[in-house]
Amino acid sequence: MNRARKAVGAMRLPVVVGVDGSEGSLRALDWAAAQAARSGLPLRVVHASLWERYEGTHAAYDTERPTEQILAEHLVAAAQERAQRLDPEVHVVASVQPEDPVAALVRESHEAALVVLGSRGRGRIAGMLLGSVSLALAGRSHCPVVVVQATAPGTPPKPGRVVVGIGSATGPSAAAAFALDQAASRHGELIAVRAWRAPAHEAMRHPLLTGSPASAHHQQAEEHLEEVLAALDRTGSSDVTVHGSVVQGPAHQELIEAAAGAELLVVGARRTGGWHGFHLGPVNHAMLHYAPCPVAVVPDAYLSSRA
Repeated sequence: MNRARKAVGAMRLPVVVGVDGSEGSLRALDWAAAQAARSGLPLRVVHASLWERYEGTHAAYDTERPTEQILAEHLVAAAQERAQRLDPEVHVVASVQPEDPVAALVRESHEAALVVLGSRGRGRIAGMLLGSVSLALAGRSHCPVVVVQATAPGTPPKPGRVVVGIGSATGPSAAAAFALDQAASRHGELIAVRAWRAPAHEAMRHPLLTGSPASAHHQQAEEHLEEVLAALDRTGSSDVTVHGSVVQGPAHQELIEAAAGAELLVVGARRTGGWHGFHLGPVNHAMLHYAPCPVAVVPDAYLSSRA
């Protein structure tokens, strides 16, 4: 964790939500406001747009503001009022930033507890399953990113249920730590899913002597899941019920099934270095596109920021 983030660590980092006036961003705003209230954090509403590029440069003496700027200010003011109505105790601030949305939100992520976005935006990308801003930010953010679906889930969520996908990496899991925090703030339950698959052409050993390869893979997955859960810091989370689930099958399919009826699905992301940010593998992409509930993508640096 860099020094700048350590310096603000003692402060209450805000929940940042990006808004663009779309239905998806309104759902994201509602989710972010509830998260801020639940966590006792301030809420920061951000609208970023390159309106200056399209409206042109105005002279210093020109008192007339660009139309897009006026609309943006009205948009964030309405969003701020909406969030305040949802919970008057949440401290809400709003900001209009005349720059690329991804660049603005990546910068915001340096000093945020998490960043929340809708899965679809306005304009030509509105018909896509996942907006380009949401996908780009999920791979570059310095804090967890939550992507909220534009439509309500078909299965009503069970209050407090959080699902986390456990990968094959050894050691403490940033995603599991974040998921535990989320379950604790909801006074709910955490379901940790470890999916495994046996190689299609693995040589079969004598089942009477060593057991089947499938049994060996299942046992390894169980042991790995137990290690990950044992490494979790349970301080302040004693009331959370943790369930481990070891399942055979493609990870993306098993997680989508497990997420039905959950309030939140959590997956991890590994830093690749350089400007490429974090690695979003096929499982992450599948969750962001098809999960039936909000999805949190947690960078592996979350553990150090949590300490």
